[in-house]
Amino acid sequence: MDVEYKTVRNTLVVRVKGELDMLIADKMRQEIDRRLEENNIKNLIFNLEKVTFIDSSGLGVIIGRYKKVSAASGRMFIVGAKNPVEKILHFSGINRLVPMYSNEQDIINL
Repeated sequence: MDVEYKTVRNTLVVRVKGELDMLIADKMRQEIDRRLEENNIKNLIFNLEKVTFIDSSGLGVIIGRYKKVSAASGRMFIVGAKNPVEKILHFSGINRLVPMYSNEQDIINL
């Protein structure tokens, strides 16, 4: 699992590569929360383009960050999810809460 964090204006972009599962979920959650608080970030983009698998722990990180960002009047987006990850996001209902886009530029230019 490889995670890259990048700040663009008031948006934190989290690019994940590999499996988003219980082995990485807690560490990733802590790092995202730290960056949201320390850098006064309003919006969050999860780039899942290179994610090959996501389990309930990974879904929990996404839902938890959605609640945190929404409570602070921010917005959250998911980018680039491909099958089978996209199917899991749809089955879980996350796609009804978090808008999904094909690439980061579409969101950053909003």
